[in-house]
Amino acid sequence: MPTALITGASRGLGAEIARQLAPTHDLLLGGRPSPELDRLATELDGASTFAVDLTDYDEVEAAVEAISELDVLVHNAGVSSSLEPVAETPVEEWQHVLEVNLIAVAELTRLLLPALRAAGGHVVFINSGAGRRVNPGWTPYAASKFGVRALADGLRAEEPGLRVTSVFPGRIDTDMQRDIVAIEGDDYDGSRFLRPATVARAVVQAVHTPADAHPEEIVLRPTGRG
Repeated sequence: MPTALITGASRGLGAEIARQLAPTHDLLLGGRPSPELDRLATELDGASTFAVDLTDYDEVEAAVEAISELDVLVHNAGVSSSLEPVAETPVEEWQHVLEVNLIAVAELTRLLLPALRAAGGHVVFINSGAGRRVNPGWTPYAASKFGVRALADGLRAEEPGLRVTSVFPGRIDTDMQRDIVAIEGDDYDGSRFLRPATVARAVVQAVHTPADAHPEEIVLRPTGRG
């Protein structure tokens, strides 16, 4: 079977993408070492963990040495920002958000390019609505996601042998979303948001798109109809 590496796979959207790809792919489940990641690998027959800190570049480089061919790379790992205005966002916040959401993504892609080229692979970037427009308080996060959009567009232009898809979902019903809503001071209502399974299905459909087509961008917005 083809092989897929999914980052941020221990919970939420990443775990759902893994579950939906499991019937057709051997999986490498990316994430920091955790019981959740180990449980998911046990749940999904044939899955292995890729348990690294993506910002530890020496560790990542060592981990990818064993990967000679890779059919699918799904960049799902990421962090939100503190939702402060630009005037109150310290440099450390900018560094952290850009490091995790953009620089680590670019470096993992670079290190895996030989394996992706060998397989004629597919790179999927889980972006965000913030990668298309900026709302107040979201500037560092949006900057990182605009950067990921540029990374995807540049990779697509430079690597014609690969397929590169950017997925721009609206808000998703996840634990991270609960944290964000709490910071915003609102009551949480998951029915207002996209289900992880719905976004995962869009990712899987992109991966399974026949080879004569290149699914470049997918935009999903919640309808609030559950």
